[in-house]
Amino acid sequence: MNDRHGGFDPFSPTEIAEKVETVGVAKAHMPVPQTLMLGVVAGGFIGLGALYFTLVVSDAQLSFGVARVLGGVVFSLGLILVVVAGAELFTGNNLLVMAWADRRITTVELLRNWALVYVANAVGAIGLAIVVYLSHHASMNNGAIAAAYLKIAAAKTALPFGEAFFKGVLCSLLVCLAVWLALAGRSVTDKVLAIVFPISAFVAAGFEHSVANLYFIPLGISLAGDAGPAGSANLGSLNWQGFVDNLIPVTLGNIVGGSVLVALVY
Repeated sequence: MNDRHGGFDPFSPTEIAEKVETVGVAKAHMPVPQTLMLGVVAGGFIGLGALYFTLVVSDAQLSFGVARVLGGVVFSLGLILVVVAGAELFTGNNLLVMAWADRRITTVELLRNWALVYVANAVGAIGLAIVVYLSHHASMNNGAIAAAYLKIAAAKTALPFGEAFFKGVLCSLLVCLAVWLALAGRSVTDKVLAIVFPISAFVAAGFEHSVANLYFIPLGISLAGDAGPAGSANLGSLNWQGFVDNLIPVTLGNIVGGSVLVALVY
C-alpha cells in the first residue's frame, strides 16, 4: 500500500512537480503535426463538455444552484477526456511554465507550444460548434437549448475587459489545479475524482475558459441568425467583434491564472 512505485497512495506534491516538469519538456519537444492533431482533439473535447453543460442549464425547472453545480459536474467531461484519453489543451499547458522556470525548455519552445495548441484548440472547438449547429441539436426541448446557448454567448461577449480578465484568471487557476491533482492519481478513478471538483467549481462560479468560449460564442453567433426578433437575450454584442473582445482578456487571464498562480507558485 505504501510502495510509491506500485501502491495506491497518491504521488506526493514533490513527485507531482517533477512529473509536471517532465511532461512539460515532452510537450514542448513534441512534433508539430502531433501537437496540432492533439490540440484539435482537445478543443473538441472541451466543446463536448460545454454541450453537456448547456443541456443541463437549459432545464428551467432546476433551481439556480442545482443547475450551476450539476452543469459544472457534467462540463468536467471535457477535461476528463483531455487528461485520460490524452490531448493538448492550452489552459492545461500553462503548467509548462514550471519547466521553463527551471530552464528545461526555452522561451521560444514555450511560446511555440502555446501558439500551436491555441490555434489547434480553436479549430477543434469551432469545428465542433459547426457540426452541432448543422445537427440541429439546439432545437431540442422546443428550442430551450438554443435559447440557453444564446444567453450564454451573449453574456460572454458583453463582459467588460477587466471582468473577463479576472474571470479568466480564476478559471485557469482551477483548471491547472485540476490537472495538478489528476497527476497525483494512479487510476482513472483517481483522475476523474481529482478533476470534477475544481472544474465544477469554476463552471458553477461562472468563470471564463478561452477554449470553451471558442465553442460557445461561434455557436451562439450561428444560432443568433435563426433567432426571432423577440429573442430571449440581448444579442447586441453577439457578433465576431464581441467574440474577439471576449477572447483577448479571457486568454490573457487564463495565462496569468495557470502559469503564475499555479506553475510559478509551485
